[in-house]
Amino acid sequence: MSYIKFENLYKSFGSNEVLKDINLEIEQGQLVTLLGPSGCGKSTLLRCLAGLETVTSGKVYLDGKDITNVDPKNRGIGMVFQQYSLFPNMNVLQNVKFGLAMKKVDKALADKKSREILEVVGLGDKLKQYPSQLSGGQQQRAALARAIVTEPKVLLLDEPLSAIDALLRHSLQVEIRRIQRDLGITAIFVTHDQEEAMVMSDMIHLMYKGQIEQSAKPTDLYTKPRTSFVASFIGHYNLFDAATMKKLTGEAVDCENVAFRPEIIGISRTPVEKENAFLMKGTVNVSLPHGNILRYAVMCGDIQVDVDVLFGQSELFEAGDEVYLAVSKPECIYL
Repeated sequence: MSYIKFENLYKSFGSNEVLKDINLEIEQGQLVTLLGPSGCGKSTLLRCLAGLETVTSGKVYLDGKDITNVDPKNRGIGMVFQQYSLFPNMNVLQNVKFGLAMKKVDKALADKKSREILEVVGLGDKLKQYPSQLSGGQQQRAALARAIVTEPKVLLLDEPLSAIDALLRHSLQVEIRRIQRDLGITAIFVTHDQEEAMVMSDMIHLMYKGQIEQSAKPTDLYTKPRTSFVASFIGHYNLFDAATMKKLTGEAVDCENVAFRPEIIGISRTPVEKENAFLMKGTVNVSLPHGNILRYAVMCGDIQVDVDVLFGQSELFEAGDEVYLAVSKPECIYL
């Protein structure tokens, strides 16, 4: 039996239908991500679960109970937002104890639990410091501690890392995942960053225009996109319709669209002879470094094909170089 369930859920703001017939189940102990572009409805769905938005129609269940109309404070849900929302006049320990005080937990027990959770998030030595004395990452960890110290049934994280620099963001991704696993918390993470979703999730629910476009494990979502939108959003696929593929390769395809990832494309200076492959000829337009990957934008006529290679894996190409591309047909996705 699913731990969280959205059943035929709709949410409208006036004439604007933001969520459309959402049916989604989440298992206990998982960290799942609601992924998608801005305006797709992911934060609204999170707020419907928390009770911060009233659903237009449909049901929300938590641990087998219908919570659709339950008061937010009685749902047993913790939230961490992009804004840390720490009380500036309270030190770290006081901030974390605040939620327990609201629940009228015994002061000695609240102090003990708060100190323990601050050790878990790596802030055991920052108890007496105030938010203004903490780095952005430390403030976010304090906000996380405050949310989980009350032992919520579900932890909701609404783009909590989007205001943090890239290096610290990666560190916090790993830290949040570790804490979630260690404590066995059921968590829902909202982001528009596909790399973040891939790193952190047991399951990803990719949203588009108020609906779930595809639900899958990260590797399956990356390697087996079911629609053209999923292929265009995940993994930077090259995505071409049948007419464009005919123009690129001289071959007809029996589908509407063909998708293939940049890293599966072979690139060379000389014509390629490869069985069961799409072959293309083009000119390097530009090369851009992406970490340990070099991405070539190759113009095949007026059509751009992106090609990824590892630094040091092969010879480097310069803008203006004529190149030949080969894409294994079995590795393509036909949509």
